[in-house]
Amino acid sequence: MNWTANEFDELSGRQVYEILKLRVNVFVVEQSCAYHEIDDHDYGAIHICCLDGQELVAYARLLPAGVKYKEPSIGRVIIKEDHRGTGLAHTLMERSMHYILSSWKPDEIRLQAQTHLSGFYGKHGFDKVSEPYDEDGIPHVDMIFTSF
Repeated sequence: MNWTANEFDELSGRQVYEILKLRVNVFVVEQSCAYHEIDDHDYGAIHICCLDGQELVAYARLLPAGVKYKEPSIGRVIIKEDHRGTGLAHTLMERSMHYILSSWKPDEIRLQAQTHLSGFYGKHGFDKVSEPYDEDGIPHVDMIFTSF
């Protein structure tokens, strides 16, 4: 497995295409959810990617504080279907959190979790800070990790 963390302008056209293809395949097609996947936040994000050979199998988008929330945030967390259940999602979260904590040194990290995945994020120290709400037809909760 090969892990990378890149700003948008460091990505090749092919890398951007593969990221967007995976995000659309999972969040729009697999989850039957029509929403604005391309939201202009990619330009200021750090893109965490895991390649198995030439295939993108894991991805997360890290947004600095002030872009979407007052805290830095982790979003678009994806494991390609045939790589789920391997522990790769935990590694992706560990790498994403390490990047944010070591590079940006925030007191907190925020994410929006699909409600059924709140236990997964809880294993990484995130606590629910909202009641469940509907986001594009899927129940979500807001979660915060506090670093102190």
